[in-house]
Amino acid sequence: MSTSTTQRPPLPDAQTLVRPPFRSALYSGNARAVFERGMRSQWQGNLGVMVSGFLEPVLFLLAMGLGLGALIGTITDDAGRVVEYPTYIAPALLATSAMNGAVYDSTWGVFFKLKISKIYSGVLSTTVGPMDVALGEIAVALVRGGVYATGFVVVMGALGLISSWWAILMVPACLLIAFGFAALGMAATSFLKTFQQMDWLTLVLMPMFLFSATFYPLSVYPEAVQWFIMALPLWHGVEMLRALNGGWVDWSSAGHALYFVVLAVLGTWAASLRLKALFLT
Repeated sequence: MSTSTTQRPPLPDAQTLVRPPFRSALYSGNARAVFERGMRSQWQGNLGVMVSGFLEPVLFLLAMGLGLGALIGTITDDAGRVVEYPTYIAPALLATSAMNGAVYDSTWGVFFKLKISKIYSGVLSTTVGPMDVALGEIAVALVRGGVYATGFVVVMGALGLISSWWAILMVPACLLIAFGFAALGMAATSFLKTFQQMDWLTLVLMPMFLFSATFYPLSVYPEAVQWFIMALPLWHGVEMLRALNGGWVDWSSAGHALYFVVLAVLGTWAASLRLKALFLT
């Protein structure tokens, strides 16, 4: 009587369980796995939230741009250009839309995985590194920010608020804005410990939305206040998108873009170091 034996697949050798030598404990090249998991979770459970987040700036545009704009007519911007009020605030609300889309995932979503579900604790016990997690989560936030921005640009086009062919670059510019805010939001969230502390983010975002020359020129403020506002990231996003929509692109536009490049790099690096300190030390 013969007995059959089930052959098991060979165990992986040691080389497959160790990061390649050119990779470090901070980054292992597995950000794509974090991104794919985040996207599956995103589209399966948060579609309604995504739609509601997109509608908020659209409602502001309809109420303030078309409603209040009918009373205001035109507005003179800081460069002395006379612009129709709806055209003036639309790029600002577009920047806000990209910011909102990116910040939601990189703050509330990250906080839940960090403190409630403890997903990162399990993920970082594998070969996935802290920077992989940061890049993967930021990429998920970029998708939401890009969806919001694309939808808002379509609304602007339907309302006749696009003034230049340069506006075709507004969506890529919004992705850059979203990248900066997502990286900054994730880094900030890594320091928070309770849901109550998450309200601090709203305390920062709402005033920044209202006072970053969103609805009126920067020149209405005293000079000291102007310098403070010009240090805020949303102001740089608003100015960059206004320049693209109006066709007023110059070296200052490149400066605004560079601001977000630096913000994205520093934010991603800070978030990676925080995850490493929380889970790998």
